[in-house]
Amino acid sequence: MTTEILLVFAVLAVTIVLFVTEKLRIDVIALLIMVALPWLGLIEPLEALSGLSSNAVVSIIAVMILGHGVDRSGIMGRLTAPVLGVAGENERRLKGVLSGTVGLVSGFMQNIGAAALFLPGIMRVSKKQRIPASRLLMPVGFAAILGGTLTMIASSPLIILNDLLKQGGESPFRLFSVTPIGTVLLVSGITYFLVFGKWVLPEQTGELEEGDTQEELIRAWGLLSSMYCVSVPAESDLNGKLLDEISIWDDYNLHVIVMQEEGDIHYAPWRYTLIREGQRMDLLGSKADVERFVRDKGLRLEEKRDSTLKELESGRAGGFAEVMVRPRASIANKTLREIALRRRYGVEPLLLVSGSSVEHHDFSDQKLKPGDTLVVFGYWHLLRAIKADKDLVLLTHIEEHEEETPKQVGAALCFLGAIGLAIAGFPLSISLLTGAIIMVLIRVVTMDEAYRAIDWRTVFLLAGLIPLGIAMEKTGAAAYVADSMAGHLMQSHPLILLTAVAALASLFSLFMSNVAATVLLVPLAMMLGRAEGIDPRGLALLVAVCASNSFILPTHQVNALYMSPGGYHNRDYLRAGSIMSALFIIVSVGMVYSFYLNG
Repeated sequence: MTTEILLVFAVLAVTIVLFVTEKLRIDVIALLIMVALPWLGLIEPLEALSGLSSNAVVSIIAVMILGHGVDRSGIMGRLTAPVLGVAGENERRLKGVLSGTVGLVSGFMQNIGAAALFLPGIMRVSKKQRIPASRLLMPVGFAAILGGTLTMIASSPLIILNDLLKQGGESPFRLFSVTPIGTVLLVSGITYFLVFGKWVLPEQTGELEEGDTQEELIRAWGLLSSMYCVSVPAESDLNGKLLDEISIWDDYNLHVIVMQEEGDIHYAPWRYTLIREGQRMDLLGSKADVERFVRDKGLRLEEKRDSTLKELESGRAGGFAEVMVRPRASIANKTLREIALRRRYGVEPLLLVSGSSVEHHDFSDQKLKPGDTLVVFGYWHLLRAIKADKDLVLLTHIEEHEEETPKQVGAALCFLGAIGLAIAGFPLSISLLTGAIIMVLIRVVTMDEAYRAIDWRTVFLLAGLIPLGIAMEKTGAAAYVADSMAGHLMQSHPLILLTAVAALASLFSLFMSNVAATVLLVPLAMMLGRAEGIDPRGLALLVAVCASNSFILPTHQVNALYMSPGGYHNRDYLRAGSIMSALFIIVSVGMVYSFYLNG
């Protein structure tokens, strides 16, 4: 073993430890690798930076923009409504139709996007049909993950695979090369829940009570039952002060929902609104807190006005909504103060649902976690804007005007055109990037929206890890490990070798990024394949496919997104996911063996 190989193994060991312990962000770890490898003399500086211009990185940037454009145009909104209508009321039928649709959609866009897209509709159906959300969300979430194996652009591991194959001197796969494997995996996963769902899925409904309409949302949380109206007389201490100066939430646990003055109504008023004589404020909170506030500030408590209640219930200008913190959101592990939620989104936070707890009082200093749900109040146009936000998912259905038909047609043509170019044999990255640029030029999305649509953490994770694969190949580290593994698996049946590779990739993906698992294992798998006389492309494809086998723990971002609304616990994923993982390995190994080794 040479010094270079020892150094590569040291970098690899440190990388695995950092990924597992999460001491640093994954993109920071990848960038550290990018910098460390040339300083250690393992690769050239240009090789260290080659990931930034790789086919995989450009492709995933383009896919993110295309997916955002299609979603933003309203096409997907038109798709979800008829699908939910076709699904009907039967639980088994709902599972089958929703899982199949989400799986197919995730074959052409990031699976987290497909999962988030259908979440509000699934929650409405769950409430309307009185079917526990826990019986629907896990099958749909697993289908979204399985759908990531339908095409070579459906998941990051498959996108990066072709770059790794080129580095290893192998020909890349075409767009639909993986489709037969992905189709059988998706069908197997859906069938698994249709047959065994009764025993492996939990019964709980989750803590999230999603309202289909404003009336249901108001009733579910008792929002207007705790609303009180106060007026500001001339002698009040509040005259001439800004709303931000009175610390009404911090000191009194109250929310200013509406301010009225001379016929003008302001919903979720700006914190720098000036308080003047004659204004009326509608407050949400307990009667005791309202009375204390009135007494301390010299206000007058008035009777609830039916006109205000009717205005809010009708939702003419504004209303209530539930929003959820996305997995890997930039606002996760930050407080409302730190993210300045009122200024950033223009809404008033009323409740925080975190796990099994519901916070009614001041939670401005409580850190938000992925899956946490906020009940907020604000103008409709500001609530609708949350639909395009990368940190929050809008769970409440809000009526809105559809985007113009030309935008929808343009988005569809750009997306289908990009796929068509890739099918025709043009480079995948150029095909997808062409569609994304045209989408910007015809104003389906703006350039600023395109930048916001890109998950730069994933981009730099890909760009930083690609050089590690180059270093393993260049120093002979990959060949050394492959030879060692071949010694232990010498003269074993190919199915045993395939199963070992699949299990290793599945294990890695539970504790680290599936991209990292792919980059680390694909070079080793190809070397092992050559040593054993097995098609290295088949083994490499098996690694990339099995890097999506993330069902046992809620570490995959789709599982993390659905965990809170489904009311799931780790044991629920362990019970349903362990069987799913075994089924995944059996199917993927069998399909790769049939297509690449048995002929």
